[in-house]
Amino acid sequence: MKTKVLILVGIFALTMFSCSDELDLKPLDSVTIDGFYNTRGDFDGAIFAAYSSIQDFWGTSTETLSERGEYWKLSMVITDDVSADPVTAAGDQISIDIDNLQLRAADVPYAAVYTQIYEGIYRTNLVLENLEGENELSAADKTVLEAEAKFLRAWFHFQALKMWGTPPISDKVLTDINNLALPNATQDALYTFILADFATAAAGLPDSWDASNTGRATAWAAKSFIGKVNVFKEDWPTAITALADVVDNGPYSLVPNYEDVFSFTNENNSESIFEVQYGGPQSDDNLWVFDDTHSENFKASQGTGRGWYWDAGNGAPGGKLGWWAPTQDLVDSFEDGDTRKQTILYEDGDMYFTTFTSLPYDTEWSSTNFTLKKYRGEVNTVPGNHAPNQQADFNNERWFRFAELKLLYAEALIRGSGDLSVARMQIDDIRTRAGLAATTAADGDLLNAMIQEKRVELALEPHRWFDIVRWDLGPTVFGGAWEDRFSVFPFPQSEVDRSGGMLDQNTGY
Repeated sequence: MKTKVLILVGIFALTMFSCSDELDLKPLDSVTIDGFYNTRGDFDGAIFAAYSSIQDFWGTSTETLSERGEYWKLSMVITDDVSADPVTAAGDQISIDIDNLQLRAADVPYAAVYTQIYEGIYRTNLVLENLEGENELSAADKTVLEAEAKFLRAWFHFQALKMWGTPPISDKVLTDINNLALPNATQDALYTFILADFATAAAGLPDSWDASNTGRATAWAAKSFIGKVNVFKEDWPTAITALADVVDNGPYSLVPNYEDVFSFTNENNSESIFEVQYGGPQSDDNLWVFDDTHSENFKASQGTGRGWYWDAGNGAPGGKLGWWAPTQDLVDSFEDGDTRKQTILYEDGDMYFTTFTSLPYDTEWSSTNFTLKKYRGEVNTVPGNHAPNQQADFNNERWFRFAELKLLYAEALIRGSGDLSVARMQIDDIRTRAGLAATTAADGDLLNAMIQEKRVELALEPHRWFDIVRWDLGPTVFGGAWEDRFSVFPFPQSEVDRSGGMLDQNTGY
C-alpha cells in the first residue's frame, strides 16, 4: 500500500499542473492519471488519499503553515471548556488570542483548516470524475466507490459549512489554472448538496466492511450524518426520522464503561460511527495512512503537543502538560458522582500516567489546576500506542459517537415537538453509564438538561463551539465579549485575495 500511495502523491501533483504546457512532463515512474485510474486497487488508493486529508486536521496542511493543532484551537480552545495556559502556550500566541475571541482572517488556523478541507474535497472529485472513464471496475465497484467518495465530499463540505457558513461548493476538478476560484454558496444550496451526497452514500455503501477495510465509511454512518446535518438545518421531522432509524435499527450501542470508549485497545468499537484512523508504529497498518503529512496522532486536541515524557528539569510531565487546560467552569459543570470526570481530566489527588511511569498529579502543573486526560489515562499507556521516541501516539480520534447521536435525537424530539419520553430515554441512557440517576428535569426544562448532558459527555471533543453557536449561547457563555460575527469564522484572507473578488469575506472580518 505504501508504494501505491507514494505514487499517488505524484499523480495529484501532476493533476494540479496538467493544464500548463510548460509543466506537461511525465513523472519519472511514467505513471499518469490516464494509466492509473484503472483497477479497483487504484481507486481504493485514491479514496484512502481523501480520507488522509482528515488526518491533516491534527497535523499539517500541504501549505506547510507551521501548524500546531489549528483545528483544535478553532473547535475547543475557543470554548468555555478549555483555557490556553499562559505559560506553556506563550510560544503560540494565536492560541491565547483565540481563547480571548480575537479572530483575525490573516491568522494561520483559518488557512490551515481551509486547505485541509478543500484538499480532501479535491481528492474526492478526482475519484468521481475518473469513475466515468474507461477502467476495469464492475458496476458494483462503481456504485460503492461513488458512494464512498460522496460520503467524504459531503463530510468535508459539512465541516466547511459549520466553520464558515457560506463556503464554496466544489463539485468538480478545476483544470484552468487561471480560473480556480469559487464563489460563496448559500446555506440552502450547501445543505441540499451535502444531504444529496450523503443520500447517495447511504444507498450505495455496505452496512459494514470486512476486517481488512476497518475505518471506511458505511451506509449506517451516512444515515447518521443525514440525521446530524438535519439537526443543524433544524429540519426536525427529517432529523427525527433519520436518527430514529439509526437508534432503533442500526448496529451501534454504548460501550458499558466510558473510559473504554477512548482506549487504544478498543478502537472502532460498538459506539463508533465515524473514527479518524491513525497508523501504528510501522505507519502503514491501516488504510487511511497516506504518508503525505503524518500518520500519527499528536493528540493536539489534548493540548499536549507531541510528548508524554517526564521533564525532570521543568518539574512537570511534557513541559507542564501542554498548551491548554480545562477550565474551572467545565469542572463545575459535572454533577457529584459523575464517573466521566475521572476519564476527562486530571485533578488534585489523581495519579498521573506517562508512557513509562506514574506519579501523583500536581495541581501546580496547570494554570487552572486541571489537566486534560481523555485519551491520556492509564488505559492508553500500552506500548503499542506510542512511538519509541515518545513523540507521537496512534490512538484513533472518535469523531462521531453513538452517544452524540442519541443526544442529537433527543434534541430533535424536544425541539421538534416529538415524543418527550423517548427523548428522556436517550438522555438517561447516557446518564446511567455515567453513574447518574435519571434526569428530573420538567418537560419545559428538558432541552437545557440535554444541553448540559451533551457538554459533559462530549467534553474535550470537537463539538462544543458549534453547539454554542447554533444554540445562540454566545452571549450567555461569553457575556459582553460576544459579537454576532463569531457565529462564523473568517475566511482565510489569503483565499479571499486569491479569488480576485469572487469569494466574499464574512461580515465583520
